[in-house]
Amino acid sequence: MLGKVDILINNAGIGTAKPALKETPEEFSQVIDINLKGSYWMAQSFARVALPGSSIVNVSSILGFRPIGLPQAAYVSSKAAVIGLTRDLSLQWVGRKGIRVNALAPGYFASEMTEQMGDHMATQVAQYAPMGRIGEQEELDNAMLFLASGASSYISGVVLPVDGGLTMS
Repeated sequence: MLGKVDILINNAGIGTAKPALKETPEEFSQVIDINLKGSYWMAQSFARVALPGSSIVNVSSILGFRPIGLPQAAYVSSKAAVIGLTRDLSLQWVGRKGIRVNALAPGYFASEMTEQMGDHMATQVAQYAPMGRIGEQEELDNAMLFLASGASSYISGVVLPVDGGLTMS
């Protein structure tokens, strides 16, 4: 026995940038399977064993609020669905099981997923972000720690953008 589990971070995800008329059903389904269904099945398994006071943090994206013009129908759809999933699971579990469910909506951060977009994208995002730069990993980590910890004990069902103000633009 490994002890109790009281935090779940649903952070696995993939993305595509393909025009909707060229994306195959298999490609679309793969993104939904990993980004949405993976979060759902992990949360369900976690909720079966989690104690009151536990926390789930789903990772969505600011693209779940609003696409930015890249052809990313599968990714945008999956991240918008994660926002809906977060809110519904919070309603189901916070009162009945004492499990808080929240989500982060990161903007642009250097990552394995964004490095394939090149430096041009980071420069372009920094131009539009009110803070004038892309995010630092530590800033995203701190928001994640806040939502996972007892510091957010009276917060559930929220989606916290960590985006340098991009959702205001």
